[in-house]
Order: sequence, then C-alpha cells, then structure tokens
Amino acid sequence: MKKQPTLPATQTPHMLDFISHSPAQTERIGQRLGELVAPGDVLLLMGDFGVGKTHLVKGAVRGLGSSDLVTSPSFVLINEYQTQAHPRKLTIYHVDLYRIDDPHELAGIGLEELWESQGVCLIEWAERAEEWLPADHLTIYMQHLAETKRVLRFVPHGVRYQQLVNAFKDEAFG
Repeated sequence: MKKQPTLPATQTPHMLDFISHSPAQTERIGQRLGELVAPGDVLLLMGDFGVGKTHLVKGAVRGLGSSDLVTSPSFVLINEYQTQAHPRKLTIYHVDLYRIDDPHELAGIGLEELWESQGVCLIEWAERAEEWLPADHLTIYMQHLAETKRVLRFVPHGVRYQQLVNAFKDEAFG
C-alpha cells in the first residue's frame, strides 16, 4: 500500500498554513501563486485523492498566463502547457506520479531535465520521487479538513522558496 502524505508536525518561521473553503478558492490560491513563480521553479504537491492538487495546478497554470486546458496527467505522467502572457514563452510541466510504485521506475523519464529547464515544474504525488527531487523547492501539503475545506501548508526549501512564500503572504494577506 502506498504511503499517504500528511502535514509535517514541526512548524518553521517560513511555513504558511491556511484553509481553502472550496475548489474555486483552491484554484484562486493557485492562480495567485502562479503569478509569483519564476522560470525554473519546482512546486511539489502532496495530499490524498480528491484533496484539490489538480485544482491548485489549474489556478497556477492560469496565473502563469496559460489558457491551456489542465487535466490530470495520471496516465501519461507529464502534461506540458505553454504560456502566452509571459515576457517570453514558458513551458509549464505538470507531473503526476500517482502510478509510480517504485522510485526506480522514474529512471530515464527525464525528471531532472524538467527542473533544469527554464520552465515551471508542478509535481503531484511528489513523495513517490523523493530521491529524485531537487533540494530547493516549495512543498505544498494539502489535507482534507471537511467535505469542501482543505488545509494547505506551504513549506519552502531554500532561499528562493522562502522569498516566494513571503511574496505570497504579502499578496494574499497584505
């Protein structure tokens, strides 16, 4: 049985916790985050089925300036979207690792090339690729709180992602 991610128990000063009350609000959170991410950023999305990871990705893709239709890439592993509104063309990589049972299955699919590119990488079920992931990234834990409510915890790893979380706090909460 696959291990389900949970919110980390320890708090750090750079973490951000908040509650989304609906899928639409989760998409708006994603959109605001998408407006702040930069080429080369890696965002890891962790949470159970139905917690809203793909809704967050839909918003982030829209916030990055793409009008592409976002769907879960569960059967193909990676979907690519293109921005239209960025100063230059930007590729967004949407990765879904749910079907990965063994991290060794990831050898040869080119994950490293995704975050070494100047695109943005959004990875659902990222806990299935822990040994393959870059040290610097933003992990977003999502957990059911009630039927439509979700707890989101942003955990930055590295200075760039601490700055991203701080910018998000400023934009979202003033």
